[in-house]
Amino acid sequence: MSGEKNYGVPESVVKRLPRYYRFLRELLIEGKLRISSGELSEVMGVTASQIRQDLGYFGGFGQKGYGYNIKYLYTRISDILGVSAGYRAVVLGAGNLGRALASGAVFTQRGVELVGIFDASPEVIGTSVAGLIVMDVAELEEFLAACPVQIAVLTASREAAPGLVERLVSLGVRGIWNFTDRELSAADGRTTVHNICLGDSLMTLCYEIGQAEEEYHGKKTETELR
Repeated sequence: MSGEKNYGVPESVVKRLPRYYRFLRELLIEGKLRISSGELSEVMGVTASQIRQDLGYFGGFGQKGYGYNIKYLYTRISDILGVSAGYRAVVLGAGNLGRALASGAVFTQRGVELVGIFDASPEVIGTSVAGLIVMDVAELEEFLAACPVQIAVLTASREAAPGLVERLVSLGVRGIWNFTDRELSAADGRTTVHNICLGDSLMTLCYEIGQAEEEYHGKKTETELR
């Protein structure tokens, strides 16, 4: 996060901040000006007391009897999340996932400028993705020397991933969004790596479906036995 330093904020609270950002953005688009913690609770599915506690880590945003000024709260959370920090990113791996991420709105809607996309395949190098020409990953050092970035998105092969992390750390990249399905970390103690495993998410979903089915059938059996 940029802006105010809040190192004592629990990870669970930090993970909820992007949800506040998304929901507040939607409320602004709808033309709403203010909202109470109770109303925000209904929209987000989080208790009002949890909302007040979460936001309390970053200062007092609400007024008793008035609620929250949506535009002000949205702006403050945007600053806390670094949306206005002017971060730049590159994507390493121009396969299906890399192209999909580069072509979507995930970067622009969160204030991150995508400035480059790289690959090692001669068949891909030179093609266009989201208005950017795919460059040879061998040119990464030269490119980042001229255009430093804070974030790198890894969608390359799991075999290439560790070496790419070492290169990125040495080039001063401070955040790595890793989609390679391989757990990675940075040895420098300064660079943050977020490992995103789509397979884990799918398996969690399958588990939750199974649990919901068991609960449903259990309740149905109880009803039939009455």
